[in-house]
Amino acid sequence: MRQANRLAILSAGTSDPSSTTLLASRLGNRVTGLAPSVQSAVIELRPLAADIMTALTSGLAGPRLQQAIGTLAEADAVIAATPVYNAGPSGLFTSFFQVLDNDLLIGMPVVLAATAGTARHALVADDLIRPMFAYLRTLTAPTSVFAAPEDWADPALNTRIDRAARELVLLMDSGFARAIRDESWDSYQHESEVSLGLDTDMMRLAAGGSAQ
Repeated sequence: MRQANRLAILSAGTSDPSSTTLLASRLGNRVTGLAPSVQSAVIELRPLAADIMTALTSGLAGPRLQQAIGTLAEADAVIAATPVYNAGPSGLFTSFFQVLDNDLLIGMPVVLAATAGTARHALVADDLIRPMFAYLRTLTAPTSVFAAPEDWADPALNTRIDRAARELVLLMDSGFARAIRDESWDSYQHESEVSLGLDTDMMRLAAGGSAQ
């Protein structure tokens, strides 16, 4: 019997409380509402900022960052949420994904989410963030979710959240990512930009193996 699907809810929100974290949580709650057997885990990037910068400059990941990366490696789907600054995703968000091994998220179903102080940034998720996840070879859901201040009281936001969550559940249930790792892994060109250690549990998971 296959274990329950696992969902990683990642937020790059930097304030407390954070609208980005709130949006990620609402998406996660909708996913688990549609699929109660899904087990979710939250990754907050704000406490990891120093660890991420250290990994970028030295190639070494500390224990807290390795734990966050391991959560992604074990996930069957990801919600990735970022605030938008100056018409782009936050540096904390992009830096975290630059730290990851390029193979970690191959075929992973992902919902993209973003928040901003103005609706002028509404297309950032699709114009700037989606190409980054295409480079990481993820399977992004067709619907991305963006929220400006005026959107929180608009029923249309709940509609977008519901649509994105349903798409993610369907992608997760398809087992596409697992099939790639089990059946097609050797057909991909594997490369890494940051060395996190080839003999760690996280790297074994990224390569489709099991943790020891």
